[in-house]
Amino acid sequence: MIRSYEERILAYERALAEPRATPRHRSPEPPRAVPRHRASERRPHQRRQAHHRRATSPVRFRARRIAALVTLLLAMDVFVSFADAMLRPSNVGLGVRVVEWLRDNGAAGLVSDVEAIYYSLNAPSTGGAALRALPKVGVLGSSSARGYAPPAIPPTVEPALAGEGNWHGTGPLVAGAPAVLVTTFRPDPSYPQLVAGVAWIDTSRASLALYPGRYEPPGDGVQAAEVPAAFRPRLLATFNSGFKLEDSGGGFVVGSRIYAPLRDGQATLIAYRDGRVDVRPWAAGPAPGPDVVFARQNLPLIVTGGQLASNLSDGPEWGATLGNAVRVWRSAVGVDARGNLLYAAADLQTAPSIARILQRAGAVRAMELDINSEWVTFNFYGGWGTATPQKLLPDMSRDATRYLTPDDRDFFAVDARVR
Repeated sequence: MIRSYEERILAYERALAEPRATPRHRSPEPPRAVPRHRASERRPHQRRQAHHRRATSPVRFRARRIAALVTLLLAMDVFVSFADAMLRPSNVGLGVRVVEWLRDNGAAGLVSDVEAIYYSLNAPSTGGAALRALPKVGVLGSSSARGYAPPAIPPTVEPALAGEGNWHGTGPLVAGAPAVLVTTFRPDPSYPQLVAGVAWIDTSRASLALYPGRYEPPGDGVQAAEVPAAFRPRLLATFNSGFKLEDSGGGFVVGSRIYAPLRDGQATLIAYRDGRVDVRPWAAGPAPGPDVVFARQNLPLIVTGGQLASNLSDGPEWGATLGNAVRVWRSAVGVDARGNLLYAAADLQTAPSIARILQRAGAVRAMELDINSEWVTFNFYGGWGTATPQKLLPDMSRDATRYLTPDDRDFFAVDARVR
């Protein structure tokens, strides 16, 4: 009996020493998450990873904020530049301004590639029906009442059309004869519907002026960019200038102002104080002498010594726009053997074909001017004081009054010589 009592006491003590079971009336506790190791109990690589996360999180956050801020500033800069180009005064359409902005902001190569593809896909086919008549241009029967007149341009397509290659006056007479003569002819038998326009300017009766445009060449923003009112009473003609300076790499000088230094070897249209004009490679350093009124450069010569230049097949010689082989509107200017000026323009021309037009018209030296329909312009006036403005070719896209209002690009004006 005593032994049984002792066993009960031992059993009670053992029960007190054991953990108590969860009471039945309490809700069972949810399973505990495995406690995280204290830093001192983690493995070394785990401690390094945790420290790296704590150290780099603020750095990454700051880097992302900086990247976002830089992106925002760049986007704002692009937007401001684009908005300024679209909203500032201009005499060209929105589409042209967009293309020009892309060219000026790092996408010149892309734009040129797209244009080249477009023009290649829309290149004209050879052959086709011949024209029945040429567009009327100038004043019939007033080629030259007195003095020298150039010979008619020999036709290239037979049979010749009525009046093809014959010179016509443009209205006002200077010292008894028209100072500006114009004509049209078909320059290529393979494309019998193409028509070229040519103007001949008598430098003994007319003088040439170069006017900076609103934005080309880049200036101080005070350029008139149009024919001044004081010179309009004796204005005879106006025509486009050359490529933008950043595309041609050439120089631009008017009077004593050097907009861009002249480069030796570049084809240059030069006007001298004694009234002479010339087209020749420049070889006198970055600044002209006091006898030069203006000098405007644009690429190499396309005609030299009366022959086509040997480098016309070299595309890179002709700028970063469309090269030499794409058929587009092109213009060019040259001088004949007597020192008179010749201007030519036509659609669907290459650099060699526009050179052949001027060569056939009698040019001994010539240089390409601007290209594309937006920029090629030759206007003349049927009366004094800019009366009856007319285009050299009817399908030139710009108005016959271009250059009588501010223009984006530089241009030339032909005035009757004061005697």
